[in-house]
Amino acid sequence: MKPPVPIRLGDVVRLKKKHPCGGEHWEVTRTGADIGIKCRTCGRRVLIPRTQLERQLKEIAAGPGQVQSG
Repeated sequence: MKPPVPIRLGDVVRLKKKHPCGGEHWEVTRTGADIGIKCRTCGRRVLIPRTQLERQLKEIAAGPGQVQSG
């Protein structure tokens, strides 16, 4: 069994698929067994299981407090 991916509040993540609004960066707003993420383009909030997020995760683009460009 693999250890969980270290995801922290405020991280900006990129998933394999884009959001229907065209955004591809999400900000982590809640951690635990379920992860809360918010689209950085349209502001939509989604709550998904940690295992599903880890499968869809492409990269952690920026950590908390780091400026995300582009």
